[in-house]
Amino acid sequence: MLRFEEARERLLSLARPLGQERVGLDDAMDRVLADDVVAAADFPAADTSAMDGYAVTAADVVGAITLKLAAEARPGGPPVTHDRGTATRIFTGAALPRGADAVVPQENVVAEAGDVSFPSAVAAFAHVRRRGEDLASGTLALSRGTRLAAAQIGLLASLDRAWVNVARRPRVTVFATGDELRLPGASGPMGSIAESGTFMVRAMARRCGANVVALPSAPDDLAAIARTLGEALASSDVVITIGGMSVGDHDLVRPALRTLGVELDLWKVAIKPGKPLGIASANGALMLGLPGNPAAAFVTFGLFGVPLLRRLQGAAEVVPAAWRATLTRPIAHKPGRLEFVRATLRREAGELVATPLAHQSSGSVASVGQADALVVVPQDAGALSAGERVDVVLFSDLS
Repeated sequence: MLRFEEARERLLSLARPLGQERVGLDDAMDRVLADDVVAAADFPAADTSAMDGYAVTAADVVGAITLKLAAEARPGGPPVTHDRGTATRIFTGAALPRGADAVVPQENVVAEAGDVSFPSAVAAFAHVRRRGEDLASGTLALSRGTRLAAAQIGLLASLDRAWVNVARRPRVTVFATGDELRLPGASGPMGSIAESGTFMVRAMARRCGANVVALPSAPDDLAAIARTLGEALASSDVVITIGGMSVGDHDLVRPALRTLGVELDLWKVAIKPGKPLGIASANGALMLGLPGNPAAAFVTFGLFGVPLLRRLQGAAEVVPAAWRATLTRPIAHKPGRLEFVRATLRREAGELVATPLAHQSSGSVASVGQADALVVVPQDAGALSAGERVDVVLFSDLS
């Protein structure tokens, strides 16, 4: 069995960045920038007022003084010239009038009958946003590989960018294997199971920017699985199978790959849950074979599939970050495999606190739905005690 880090790095080394496409800002959420974005002009484009108030020449206001109100400057209004020895009414976002070099907030003055009284001296450029102070022309605004969220899309819009070049969405096909599986809500024979793995994986893959096609579950039939695999590999960048990767008589994904002339690049990783993980490449497509148990499928796709989809899109950060937390309960652990323990997370006195859930079997769907994070138990560690500091991976970073 390969160690976790070696297995993931081997998978990521197989990923080749996809092409790019141009999209409008409304379609840019969660996409990955394919090019650097450089400011084409100064932002703001002129000295502007940061407050509603009165524009003045600072040299005119060296102490308490009353000035005549002579003009008004509005955002989007025509250019205004400020005369020395007067005050100009100005509003937030308006360009500073020619001849003015400071703004006094309206709450700091007394204005009546066309006169404005200032109580004290004013510093030059007080309450003024200087031209280019946010971004000067030619400055890097966003780097290639940035995953676009609402804040970045707002920045692009402010830079007058209606379109942006992003990585092409990976084409992902997902299907599960097993005679016992049925769709949630559908009737089935005694002993059938509502299939959940593909729903989890599809949701996670979509959050990573993928276009996802879900195929019906394949029965435990070698020819059927081989046919489905062959068609999926021919039309996808990534194929995700759920189940059929272990060593039982009905685990047929590996034999089906051999039928297609495809050999696994790796099989079995020293992790818990998720040991029977398989990776293969064929005709430019990658196949990630996940375990069938829901918790194992969630963990392995989060730790392998999500970084893979990010790498294919050229994301700057592909591996989920590790945070530090304090255990509230002990964790029993036998050295040999890196273990990911489902836990809830909360803050106490500003510190993260992790509480491992009681049920840690790879088939426990409740623990997946109720947890917030994975506690990382080192491969060579023994039992962990309550109060120990540990690494945790947030579920929110696994998509």
